[in-house]
Amino acid sequence: MNSLVRHLDAEPSASPASFRQAMRQLAGAVSVITVGRGDAISGMTVSSVTSLSAEPPSLLVCINRNSSSWPLFESCGAFAVNVLHAGQQPVADRFTGRGGISGRARFEGAEWTTLATGVPVLVGALAAVDCTIEEIISRHSHAIVIGRVAAARVADPQAPLTYWQGEYLALGRGADAARITESE
Repeated sequence: MNSLVRHLDAEPSASPASFRQAMRQLAGAVSVITVGRGDAISGMTVSSVTSLSAEPPSLLVCINRNSSSWPLFESCGAFAVNVLHAGQQPVADRFTGRGGISGRARFEGAEWTTLATGVPVLVGALAAVDCTIEEIISRHSHAIVIGRVAAARVADPQAPLTYWQGEYLALGRGADAARITESE
């Protein structure tokens, strides 16, 4: 199969505001990306994680290069994806950086351990995926970070924490599913 790539010279017609509004319609799992080791650790709450390949196991995350955590991505060589369950919304809130919380302070109030790379992973997360950085591709304000999975841990199933239309939702099979369909 041949691949065709078109490069458009025209400026995009969508405004950033309309694009953000459109993306709010895309429900996503909430994850905390952690990076660094020892005293030099940080992280952020994201919904931009996706699997890339099962062989070899790899995933990608999109990171704003203006993020306070970005320098550690460039220097550490590893990161972890911590997929949150509904009861971990306070962790998601801390890792957004609201209220000026940054760096090591974001890790307070939760239990952390390490897997293969030494990057912190959240104890009790639905899944923790520990990755070495395979490639970083810069595009506009963000970087696409491709991670080769060094280790993965899965917890007992629980309702995942999701983000949709600017709100956190516990995605369960009962009341939350009914609430989602009622608001449409």
